[in-house]
Amino acid sequence: MELGSTTNRDSARGGNGGDALPLSGVRVLDCATYIAAPAAAAMLAEFGADVIKIEKPGTGDPLRVFGMPSGRPDATLSWLNEARNKRSITLDLRKPKGAALFKRLATDADVVCENFRPGTLERWGLGWDVLAALNPGLVMLRVTGFGQTGPYKDRVGFARMAHAFGGIGYLAGHPGEPPVNPGPSSLADYMAAVYGAMGVLLALRARDASGLGQMVDLGLYEAVFRSLDEALPAFAKHGRVREPSGSRTPAVAPNANFPTGDGQWASLSCTDDRMFGRLAQAMGRPELAADPRYAKNAARLENRDEVEGMTSAWTASLTRAALVAKCEEFEVPCAPILSIADIFADPHYRARENFAVLEDPVAGEVVLPNVAPRLSRTPGRVRWLGPTLGEANGDVYGGELGLTESEIAALAAEGVI
Repeated sequence: MELGSTTNRDSARGGNGGDALPLSGVRVLDCATYIAAPAAAAMLAEFGADVIKIEKPGTGDPLRVFGMPSGRPDATLSWLNEARNKRSITLDLRKPKGAALFKRLATDADVVCENFRPGTLERWGLGWDVLAALNPGLVMLRVTGFGQTGPYKDRVGFARMAHAFGGIGYLAGHPGEPPVNPGPSSLADYMAAVYGAMGVLLALRARDASGLGQMVDLGLYEAVFRSLDEALPAFAKHGRVREPSGSRTPAVAPNANFPTGDGQWASLSCTDDRMFGRLAQAMGRPELAADPRYAKNAARLENRDEVEGMTSAWTASLTRAALVAKCEEFEVPCAPILSIADIFADPHYRARENFAVLEDPVAGEVVLPNVAPRLSRTPGRVRWLGPTLGEANGDVYGGELGLTESEIAALAAEGVI
């Protein structure tokens, strides 16, 4: 695995150590908390943006104490991961002097990322209209549970609420059983982070032509809702309500998770008739592909329990490794269902360098998910772990805003920074 370092802080604007990364020279102010908007900022930082993490004096981002301990008293593993490549300063935006400092920073920034409830920044005199007047080229990413408009805009919203409201929570689980949370509890946050980062990039691209920035408004639920494939048009046109189906896919069969003989599970999919023919060959039962009960997908759906019962009996006769190998031999889409322990040992993850290994002076070795997507000429990278609270105060307030040591000390004494 490729090693990185937590000790090489790139203090110059762009933070890329001289490499021509795609976002070199882009400055981002991240005053958000927890995951969605901060993760979007982290993605920008991975490709060269200089991200200044703005945290509340004394306590910092609540994510610092959320999750498993890292060995560093000021940071959980979640913080070390999600605040990667950022420089931390402390600033109380609620105080007039804090708001004034933020305006100075925003005047020279390209992007602001925030996730306060709608109207919060406006109450502090830091709303979009104010910041855009100071910096017409500014792009502002605003991520909330339900967006900046609409009757639910003031509701508190976290990822779990987005799963429920966005429609995926209804589909997760087995028929007739209580709904379950779809995957990790923060799935919607990471989905929204990708859409948020994309929105910022699109706005920056538009600014290249017009010189003007804009606001990017994203509700957590919207990222989830966009993943429902044909559920909306199917209901609007045919009145069809998709119901929970466990691991099955409603449109094709066999398509589900199947047990293996060694107590493991694998996911197997036949999305067309040719794939089912290959599965029948792999099972040693080529006659199934010609049987009118199974030859066409529509017939397989009518006889789904029987088809998937035969498939399950076959998968259960093999170990997971043997099943995957047999499916690979006959070109049947199949993948093992991996735990994080399986992932950590998997050779494909290693070969693709999907782990970034960094060293922290206190926490020691920390392994993180590496950067995605993979660019061939200007790849992003994880340069350092989540910073200590306020470690860039001197660089930003003194070196960049030109405050004297006595001015910085006075602001700290007043709780502004």
